[in-house]
Amino acid sequence: MNWRSIWAIALKDLKEVRQNKAVWGPAVVVPVVFAIAMPLLFIILPQALPVEDIERELGDMDAMLRNMPPSLLALFDGKSLEQMFVLYMAGFMLAPLFQVMPLMFSTVIGSDSFAGERERKTMEALLYAPTSDLELFLGKVLAAVLPAIGLSWLTYIIYIIVVNIASYPLFGRIWFPLPTWWPLMLWLTPALAVLGISATVLVSSRVKTFMEAYQMSASLVVLVLGLVIGQISGVLFLGVGTVLVIGTLVWLVDALLIHLSVKNFKRSALIAKL
Repeated sequence: MNWRSIWAIALKDLKEVRQNKAVWGPAVVVPVVFAIAMPLLFIILPQALPVEDIERELGDMDAMLRNMPPSLLALFDGKSLEQMFVLYMAGFMLAPLFQVMPLMFSTVIGSDSFAGERERKTMEALLYAPTSDLELFLGKVLAAVLPAIGLSWLTYIIYIIVVNIASYPLFGRIWFPLPTWWPLMLWLTPALAVLGISATVLVSSRVKTFMEAYQMSASLVVLVLGLVIGQISGVLFLGVGTVLVIGTLVWLVDALLIHLSVKNFKRSALIAKL
């Protein structure tokens, strides 16, 4: 396997992705919404409203925490109602939503891999390049996984800064990120990015347009919505152990999906569609 060829394919894709506004649009909008707008809303609101209004809008805070594991409940000991609300929303409720980012970024960039090549009329030159099917596939995956994970981590960094600055008047200290967020960032996020990429590159090689590939691959976001619903309903809370288990399962699915994708990835089939 020639890693120089793999890197050459990845770098070529990255240069082309930078010029596609349809690819980079979500990469700008999503971090602004997730990392800036949403935390500011949930942090500034309880500081501006009277405690009575918060209680009237939220109901009994104890009811919201009833299904939370004891190990996580300890974080709320001795906190005021305003602090508990910010801790609950910024530290737990928004956590599953951040897992949309690696999937979305990877599907957007991955969808541009082969479908984008076909739309730009550059597919033929790429397919006849002196590389193996495996090198071509890995180059496409690498071109998506690097920016997907990088953009996700950048959004996390912005979120950490915004949360600590906005909530400092309330807590009087830097308190975020919570322990749960480290495996979310370093274990589950890369796993979801690889999941999105490995599926999307294969889908992208079988459809004609970028938007068609993106729409088919975007269905993977349903997986993350399950985490969101589970957290909101109290059925599932993303503690450190839970995140590690979910991340491990996703990595196992990644390995299987990549194996199947590489096995079924045939350059000859792509050439026949030109």
